[in-house]
Amino acid sequence: MQTNFTLAQLADPATRESESILRKCVHCGFCTATCPTFVLLGDELDSPRGRIYLIKDMLENSKPANDEVVRHVDRCLSCLSCMTTCPSGVNYMHLVDHARTHIEETYRRPLLDRGLRALLAFLLPYPNRFRFALLGAAMMRPFAGLFGDALGGRIKAMLSLAPKRFPVRSPLDKPGTHVAAGARKMRVAMLAGCAQRALAPSINDATIRLLTRLGVEVVVPKTAGCCGALTHHMGKEESAMASARVNIDAWAALEAEEGGLDAVVINASGCGTTVKDYGFLLREDPAYAETAARIASKAKDVTELLTEIGLPETAAGDGMRVTYHSACSMQHGQKIKSLPQALLKRAGFTVSDVPEGYLCCGSAGTYNMLQPKLAARLRDRKMANIAKTKPEVIAAGNLGCITQIGSGTEVPILHTVELLDWATGGPKPDVLDRM
Repeated sequence: MQTNFTLAQLADPATRESESILRKCVHCGFCTATCPTFVLLGDELDSPRGRIYLIKDMLENSKPANDEVVRHVDRCLSCLSCMTTCPSGVNYMHLVDHARTHIEETYRRPLLDRGLRALLAFLLPYPNRFRFALLGAAMMRPFAGLFGDALGGRIKAMLSLAPKRFPVRSPLDKPGTHVAAGARKMRVAMLAGCAQRALAPSINDATIRLLTRLGVEVVVPKTAGCCGALTHHMGKEESAMASARVNIDAWAALEAEEGGLDAVVINASGCGTTVKDYGFLLREDPAYAETAARIASKAKDVTELLTEIGLPETAAGDGMRVTYHSACSMQHGQKIKSLPQALLKRAGFTVSDVPEGYLCCGSAGTYNMLQPKLAARLRDRKMANIAKTKPEVIAAGNLGCITQIGSGTEVPILHTVELLDWATGGPKPDVLDRM
């Protein structure tokens, strides 16, 4: 793609990076075939190629974002399926992230929209605040239907996504070191996360049990928190970078301790995609660039770490039919496409993939709350494809997908690590006891 940025524009590092990305696009349109919003809407401007044209025009002409740009960029899930399909290596992720930052800086959203986004940024990255909000949502959940299309259906969507059973806080949900059973093979930091700690503490519990049983010392630092993904994808770049710096400081301190740090293990694939990109996010920060790149290189999804350690083979899964949903951030963001299924098979489960599995389920961070109608259509399409596999249980590696898919089915859905923990000696997940 030919570009016409001025030298003054290219002096800005973000614009310079976006210009190099734009020049790789050859207009081939392969991305349209796997873009969820284009598949649903059939509008060229709701495809990666169409958004690229809008972003190019906005950045190249130094324009503030307008209603058209915002509408079509907001509809993007950042599922990154287009990056898997693209034959030219266009880094759409970094381009759309820059566009969102530009929108945040130059566009004034309607008051209610601004308020909702501010509320999500205030609540979701902070587990204690989010738990308090969940209490209110749990009380209001039975009345979700009364809100109808208020605020574009967003209030109804948020209440409908609230858990039916309020999660009990785990005794393991605190900073500390979990000692490896037997001889220590590795020492890792675990990203405890934010929303996941409030919604599904069982995921971190299973991760800690499984890793320590396999000889891994797991450290949960006191100061590490949200990875920054939620605010980053809303264009709040400074907030995202602040979160990244806090985490980097916490993990770098562990590197300096006796025993060092072999990896940063992450059990939410959306967080993993962001942490693995810390080197890029902080590339222009002289105080953090080098450390950020080093820490990012140590980030591993829990399935990567389990593959590296070697999960014991067992028949404990007893052939239970598991349909594995590969989160977009897993298969497209981190390019992890077969490790989870291989681990589940090793644990004795019968594993199926989801037909049309490259299409997003509609979760995408806050997307199912900000774009609820499109998200619901994608969820229903995903559920129809999952139903074809006749699963006894659904597995996924990202809390957002688990929540989204779980809102549309009675089939139990669990994190991959919960099934692996159970199959190798951990407790049976509660939802399976209720089957």
